[in-house]
Amino acid sequence: MTFPERFSNLPEYAFPRLRSLLDAHAPGGEVVHMTIGEPRHAMPDFVGEVLAENVAGFARYPNNYGTEDLLGAIRDWLAMRFGVTVDPDRQIMALNGTREGLMNACIALCPETKGGKQPVVLMPNPFYQVYAVAAVTVGAEPVFVPATRESGFLPDYHALPDEVLDRTAVAYICSPSNPQGAVASADYLRDLIALAEKHDFKVFSDECYSEIYRGTPPVSALQVAQEMGAAPDRVVIFHSLSKRSNLPGLRSGFVASGAGNIDHMKRLRAYSGAPLPLPIQAVSARVWGDEAHVTASRALYVEKFDMADRVFDGIDGAGAPEAGFFLWLPVADGEEAAMKLWTQTGIRVLPGAYLSRTVAGENPAKGYIRVALVAPKEETQRALETLRDCLFG
Repeated sequence: MTFPERFSNLPEYAFPRLRSLLDAHAPGGEVVHMTIGEPRHAMPDFVGEVLAENVAGFARYPNNYGTEDLLGAIRDWLAMRFGVTVDPDRQIMALNGTREGLMNACIALCPETKGGKQPVVLMPNPFYQVYAVAAVTVGAEPVFVPATRESGFLPDYHALPDEVLDRTAVAYICSPSNPQGAVASADYLRDLIALAEKHDFKVFSDECYSEIYRGTPPVSALQVAQEMGAAPDRVVIFHSLSKRSNLPGLRSGFVASGAGNIDHMKRLRAYSGAPLPLPIQAVSARVWGDEAHVTASRALYVEKFDMADRVFDGIDGAGAPEAGFFLWLPVADGEEAAMKLWTQTGIRVLPGAYLSRTVAGENPAKGYIRVALVAPKEETQRALETLRDCLFG
């Protein structure tokens, strides 16, 4: 039996790799999971009530693109949060979380060729792994652009040669970034959108961590694009309730863009998408309309940011990020650090190299570990102190 060769060079996904690295060794203490970005703060207290009120909806096929109530709630949230104006019927589509949208947008919107050549899909390195799989799926060339401390943990797409930029069909950007927690400023996004206008490619902006921050709220690429007067289809943004509202199991998010892009994505979804069940859409509409739970959850993260700053005070590069909920800690070698933590303390973290790709013999994330700050404060405090003493003591 033969299999498609296009996926043969994909590295094993991060978490199976981590299990292969650690699971043959006994933990050195009580196991503490700090690997997966699964929020553990309280979800909104009205979720069960709304779900129960709408349970009869499981007996009906759901609206493929989003109910009127859900799309209206998303429109209102975008206007409130970012000051943007969108037509809910033509410029928004509901998603089963952002991963579905980030994949299917590339399938729907990346052309087979660009200027008669193989198209390029740009992505930061390290990156959310679906970006690379999406590029490979559509037959594009994935180009991994370092997002290092020197570049502010964001990719410098301007540094690429014109030959690459002229073939570029899609550029992924994640802000706040996973795993580093860097926030793209309005100037950064303005320059990126101008570059996309010059070389005629689309910007896919993964913004699922936008509501977890300290200080200034992150801006949206759609917000900047509208302020610039950029072509409506130039930017595609993706949001989710997983991180914002501590509902990773709800699998609910949305994509917003110009009407042309959304029309193409709807055509694909009509054949291959998985629409949200009607009770889930009802819950989602209510959740997008409530900010009180978001504010409370963000305050807890800010407390943990401050805690991390205190724990790692004096250790260069080891403080908490601007946003998101991961620490991106510099170490000599990520795999060695993860193994040491596991076998000596029982703390489980993710080597940075598992989120990155080696290019020209260099992996920009090899010297990092990713640490999720999703546990309750007391557990997080103990784990961070133990981690510090083990790796930096």
